[in-house]
Amino acid sequence: MRRIVIVGTGTGGTLAANRLRKAFDLGEVAITCIDKDDRHVYQPGLLFVPFGLTHPEDIVRPRRRQLHEGISFIDAAVDHVDIENQTVFLDSGEDVSYDVLVIASGAVLALEDTVGLSGPGWMDTVFTFYTPEGAGALEGALATFDQGHLVVNVIEMPIKCPVAPLEFCFLADWYFRERGVRDRVDLTFVTPLDAAFTQPIAARHLGGMLRERNIELVTEFNTGEVDASGGRLISYDEREVPFDLAVVIPAHNGAPYVTRSPGLGDVLGFVEADEHTLQAKAAANIFVLGDAASIPISKAGSVTHFEGEILVENIRCFLEGRTLSASFDGHSNCFIETGFSKAMLIDFNYEVEPETGHYPSRIGLPLLKESRLNHLGKLMFQWLYWHSLLPGRDIPGVSSAMPLEGKTSETKDESEVRA
Repeated sequence: MRRIVIVGTGTGGTLAANRLRKAFDLGEVAITCIDKDDRHVYQPGLLFVPFGLTHPEDIVRPRRRQLHEGISFIDAAVDHVDIENQTVFLDSGEDVSYDVLVIASGAVLALEDTVGLSGPGWMDTVFTFYTPEGAGALEGALATFDQGHLVVNVIEMPIKCPVAPLEFCFLADWYFRERGVRDRVDLTFVTPLDAAFTQPIAARHLGGMLRERNIELVTEFNTGEVDASGGRLISYDEREVPFDLAVVIPAHNGAPYVTRSPGLGDVLGFVEADEHTLQAKAAANIFVLGDAASIPISKAGSVTHFEGEILVENIRCFLEGRTLSASFDGHSNCFIETGFSKAMLIDFNYEVEPETGHYPSRIGLPLLKESRLNHLGKLMFQWLYWHSLLPGRDIPGVSSAMPLEGKTSETKDESEVRA
């Protein structure tokens, strides 16, 4: 019997395990999942916690309960992987051998990489909503914040869900208007990028939305220090942005065990892989998906979903000695919550930027346009996440390959004229 070991049971590891269990007979492969705890967080829900729209306990479920029967789960942290001997070593001293290894351990927040970030003022005037604990604490801080300067700061890229900081800005604008204090609150979005977002066409749309809402945009700001006592973000080139309340998205690294595993990943702990097959460059029998992967596309849940189908196909190809399918095109789509019960949707891949039109076909959700329909789609996704995506079911009409039908091409020159 062949042994498939999956490290990480977040979105990627869970859906991969369940898809693999359906793809192989019980007698063909043994599937073992490993994670450091039994706490699966619906990460898109973290955005809503600070505004009282959901609660941490509503978006956390046991990991093992999301896995199909016939999948083993080990609740333990990984110490390192021995690629040569095809073995995963656990902190407990135990080891697990594999024929195929799937790295799905995501990205972790690296607070220690930024001077002052987790020092005095942390969870007092400086917060993050990228953890259940941080999002819950931020809810209390926002509830009593009725005047002053609120700054949302992305320390550096890449981060999980690159649109989430922008969504926070839009929701903060809505939140303070609902409370009648928006005229007393200054909002600023501070980013290391040279625009509001990584994709130029979407960046122009999103930058315009920030201006419309009177949210200041500070670009090319590389935060070197967070001075909570002085209420300042300080960049490496000594620029400063003052704040009364800071919402910070810390630097992200890969899981620590990756850097302790010779040859497995890069210096940040992400695993380099072929961007079309998802086969790791470290070894032919190692595959990677989700935020753990070092490939040129967003670290977003949708990417992980679309990768899952190709990953399972390629593991079967590998075990059967067939050529891998180079069919992953970098497909990514994101709902962008914009407040006032509206959201925008973007859809893109390695080659095609976000465009206007509709998704997934000529009749569907509007792209690059705020609508209530998109907002309802974002809310409905939580149900789909637990009941369709994680169990490894296909979502009708949604393919791993990015659809071109329904899209209206918008060249960079055209978008500049329209802006």
